[in-house]
Amino acid sequence: MAFLYALPGAVAEGLIWGLMAIGLYISYKILDIADLTVDGSICTGACVCAVLLGRGIPVGVCVLLAFLAGALAGVVTGLLHTALGIPSILAGILTQLMLYSVNLSILGGKSLLAVDPRANTLLVHMSSNPRSIVVLVVLSAALIVGLWLFFYTEIGLTLKSTGDNPDMSRAQGVNVKLNKVIGLAIANGLVALSGAMLAQYKGSASINDGRGAIVIGLAAIFIGLSVSLKIKPNFVVSLIGVIGGSIVYYIVYNFVILLGLKTDYLKMLSAIIVALFLAVPYLKGEYFSKPKAVLPTGVQEDGGNADA
Repeated sequence: MAFLYALPGAVAEGLIWGLMAIGLYISYKILDIADLTVDGSICTGACVCAVLLGRGIPVGVCVLLAFLAGALAGVVTGLLHTALGIPSILAGILTQLMLYSVNLSILGGKSLLAVDPRANTLLVHMSSNPRSIVVLVVLSAALIVGLWLFFYTEIGLTLKSTGDNPDMSRAQGVNVKLNKVIGLAIANGLVALSGAMLAQYKGSASINDGRGAIVIGLAAIFIGLSVSLKIKPNFVVSLIGVIGGSIVYYIVYNFVILLGLKTDYLKMLSAIIVALFLAVPYLKGEYFSKPKAVLPTGVQEDGGNADA
């Protein structure tokens, strides 16, 4: 019964982190960049939203400005990588470190800032999980449709080609460096959007909100894609799968907590889940696939001669 009572909250949190996982999906799967900025940009979105809500700014404007703040963080990472030649992983780490100081400044030097919990002013809040789930489902659906439309425009298709084959894209006259900056801006904007929703849902923004976000996002991606790619391997189904993977992750997460596992081990559990999903394809191909027999030249599999 305790698990059933906790289920709506797990679904709501899964939808929130699913938005972050979509942002990570864009950088990791579409651009083929392992972007570690997300641990900082999700916190930036939460901090910007919380501070602006405390100043009486309408919640829609707060969410939009949080998105733009995250997009700016993505631009910084993109410029460090493309303009200065810093490897993408290191560029993300550097931006993440810078964002820690930026986020502290946004919070006014505090490590935690409470959000006014008036339900009529917030889009989501843990005091009303059913309403939060409806809002998040609508937001997720609108986001998926918007991304689907965008990635079939000329700009969107060049972003895909940049991730698939940057050398060929460059040969076709595509500005690969600019595309990487744009892609990282969109990805981190979505991550910050998730942070803005998280701050509203929890009723607070903390400097530690982004800790482990990259692991949660990767877990959601691999759980979701392991199912969605078997159903129908296309862009929309993949995004739905990523959000579904995030929901599954948080349902399992809450179930493990109810079983009595110490919270100290939850990050380790997340890392193990990601490691397993990363290792399964390799282990399957290395140890469980039967190698094909190499036939002599001119001999067919049925034993006949190819020249006969």
